[in-house]
Amino acid sequence: MYEIQKKDDIPSTSSLSKLGIAAVGCTVGGVFLILLQIFSRLRGLGLVAGGIVCVFGIVSLMSKDAADKKAGAVITAAGALVLLSRIPLIAPIASTLLTIGTVGLLAMGIINAVKFLIGLKKRS
Repeated sequence: MYEIQKKDDIPSTSSLSKLGIAAVGCTVGGVFLILLQIFSRLRGLGLVAGGIVCVFGIVSLMSKDAADKKAGAVITAAGALVLLSRIPLIAPIASTLLTIGTVGLLAMGIINAVKFLIGLKKRS
């Protein structure tokens, strides 16, 4: 008699939390890549920053979790691109790839944030 009807268009709490975490993670990653690009233009600091990022990426690659391995691969690649950007012939390619990665991460962060906010609005 008093059945609760579940609407199909209302997102679950777990899907909303995944969208929120992805939005924050992608946005922070994009901002981090912007900072890494700024540091890569500085002579000594760029090499140090690229090396530190590579080390963190390699440590993440050693994890048993698949998500950590994916993140470690991306982090290692970003650090390697910063290190390669010091080589004159490879610098334009490395800079272009870092820019593409930055724009991609920021776009994914914005898309996930919009989906998260739309889902929150549907729940209220």
